[in-house]
Amino acid sequence: MIHFISDLHLSSDTPGIARRFLHYLEHDARSAEQLFILGDLFEAWPGDDCLDEPEDHLERDIAAALRRTGDAGVKISVMHGNRDFMLGEDFARRCGARLLPDPFLLPIDGGAIVLSHGDALCTDDIEYQAFRAKVRHPAFRAAVLSRPLSERKATAAALRQQSEQAKQEKNAQGRYSSDLNREATDAFLREHGCIVFIHGHTHQPATHTHQIEARTVERWVLADWTEIRGEYLAFDGRDFRRCPIQLPL
Repeated sequence: MIHFISDLHLSSDTPGIARRFLHYLEHDARSAEQLFILGDLFEAWPGDDCLDEPEDHLERDIAAALRRTGDAGVKISVMHGNRDFMLGEDFARRCGARLLPDPFLLPIDGGAIVLSHGDALCTDDIEYQAFRAKVRHPAFRAAVLSRPLSERKATAAALRQQSEQAKQEKNAQGRYSSDLNREATDAFLREHGCIVFIHGHTHQPATHTHQIEARTVERWVLADWTEIRGEYLAFDGRDFRRCPIQLPL
């Protein structure tokens, strides 16, 4: 069994999501052979050294829970999202996980699944794509990590505020689209030759089909998590199934 999740946006402001995720790791996740986290596990990530900060207990709790799940036999893979793109190898080491490139091809019987966070295909948002190219550059990452952690946290908070403000302005002007561009997505699927595409980012869980020449590709959009709901996508080698995570009363 393989599980796929994304867009938890964990932070100290959303304790209900953290509680649901920790419950999932201790229960449902243990039935999986592999767990793929496809971006935005955290709402922000200022650098792996936050794991050593006394006040950042949420990050340490999550890393420790992931480690316990990995020690129980679940192979955990983590992909960067647009919020937590500063996750590094030290975080992965502490979790007992591996960091995945975006995109990543997962071989299955009869073909392959291509995995991505999904934001790279939101090409209608030109301003965001320029921002993404900037912050994903190794030189930008090195420059950011050279600054004190407190400054990085303040910068991350400011960037989140700017992002929300820009989104509201684009919505007001009728210019905002969080969905994947159809032409860019078809070209992506043509390039990777997959039979299934799984991604998050858009917070619009659904299943789509794309006709790529003679090949029909299923596109599964993962659900974002909130204080009152969360789900994973399960694959048993044959079928996919969306599974809501129930908390004990």
